[in-house]
This record gives sequence, structure tokens and C-alpha cells, in this order.
Amino acid sequence: MKMVLVVYGSEADEEVVGAFKAAGIVRYTKLCEARGVGTETEPKLASRVWPGKNNVLLIGVADQEMPGILEVVHELKREHPRTGVKAFVMPVEELA
Repeated sequence: MKMVLVVYGSEADEEVVGAFKAAGIVRYTKLCEARGVGTETEPKLASRVWPGKNNVLLIGVADQEMPGILEVVHELKREHPRTGVKAFVMPVEELA
């Protein structure tokens, strides 16, 4: 099992969540108003100097579902390059 952490600009929330739903990925946890500094966009620190915020999706998936998840992420990066979509994958064990 894997945990996919997807970080993206909050202004693209409908597009990002919609892309995952269209791919059949409907289970996730969303964290809103995350702040941070990445490499593909300006910092998003919710300040006057660096406005903007990120959202974070946490998606727990079986190993065999990973290709579909990564395909969605790559497509989002192609279609919306300024949203700063970034994904990270971690191994995870389900406890309950």
C-alpha cells in the first residue's frame, strides 16, 4: 500500500479534485490552506509579499493503483503548469 501526497495551488482545487474523481479516485483526505515554498511556483505563504495558499491531498492506494494516480498527476502538470502540482509517494501500512 502507498500514501500519495499531492500538493497544489488552492486556486486549482476544482480541476485537481475533478481530475482524480474522473479517474475513479474518490477517496482522499484534503488539507486546505497549506503554506510553503516549492521549486515550480512562487512561494505561497498567505502574506502580502507571497500571497496564495496550497491544498494537500492524501490518497491511500493499493500498489496496483499507482500507475493511474501518477497518470493523473502528469496530466495535471501538463494541462495546468502554473498550479505547482507536485506528488510524493510513501510506503504505508494500514493499521485498522
